[in-house]
Amino acid sequence: MLVQRLCMRAVHTTRQLCAGASAGTGLEKSALAALRKKTGYTFANCKKALEMHNNDVSLAEKWLNDQAQSMGWTKATKVADRATAQGLVGVLIRGNRGAMVELNCETDFVARNDTFKRFVDHVARICLHYTDMTDFDGDLWKLGFDGDALKNLRTDEGRTLGDHLALLIGAMGENASIRRALCFKVNNDLRLAGYAHPAPTNVGSTEGITQVGKYGAVVAYRSTHKLLDFEFHKSICQQIVGMKPKKVGEYDKDQPNENKDEETCLIHQEYLLDADKTVGEALQEHNCEIVDFHRFECGQQLSGGLNLEEYIRSQSSN
Repeated sequence: MLVQRLCMRAVHTTRQLCAGASAGTGLEKSALAALRKKTGYTFANCKKALEMHNNDVSLAEKWLNDQAQSMGWTKATKVADRATAQGLVGVLIRGNRGAMVELNCETDFVARNDTFKRFVDHVARICLHYTDMTDFDGDLWKLGFDGDALKNLRTDEGRTLGDHLALLIGAMGENASIRRALCFKVNNDLRLAGYAHPAPTNVGSTEGITQVGKYGAVVAYRSTHKLLDFEFHKSICQQIVGMKPKKVGEYDKDQPNENKDEETCLIHQEYLLDADKTVGEALQEHNCEIVDFHRFECGQQLSGGLNLEEYIRSQSSN
């Protein structure tokens, strides 16, 4: 009987202790979940940060970012010589402005990671911000950034993209780089369309959304149609991604290639969505004129070691 009472008392006491411990850590668990969701750092690091700052999420977040910055720069230095052959191209179109960027990493596993994709989006939006600040009088304006120029661009909080890259490297644990970007701005009757491949299916307009993939294309076009034909303009971008034309082409100067598979003028290529017509014929049917285009392929070699500015000139679509 005595043993039974002692056991019952022990069980009762244990339940009280468990209940008390649960109540005492409820706020901590809530703060821990919030901090992990907000920062993406590991459970152990978030827990340590909260313990050091009396469960203050804001102070814990600041400490984590400071630590990650320091550790990220250290990690970035250690892995700087590792090759970054994988990565993503990001394409962002918003109104009359557009940006196409390429970021690289070591493995395809990291390239598929949501944290890496969010960073591609971040870089594209920073580039678009600088495009917003540019005024010009012509129809089409373009500006290319190489990796060094991109890393020096400042973000809203005063840090550079290079600082954010170091944070990414620290979080991902492998080398990464911001390779290049090309910004667009059009005036008057010109419009922009963009596409990244592979793209998700059953997606409507991508206005203001950064598309990511291994390939990307941005097209500047003129159309007499007031309503935007999203699917048609997307198909022209897909044509450029898939068939790699070197220029738009001009009917009075460029003759079709005898071998259709080797055609490099966009207007003379077989239209991917209808092999019975050329791209030029499809454009005419839609009252659309391609003024300029650019194509990015993740990891592609720039011809002859050209810098980005020389590459843009060499890839002029006319």
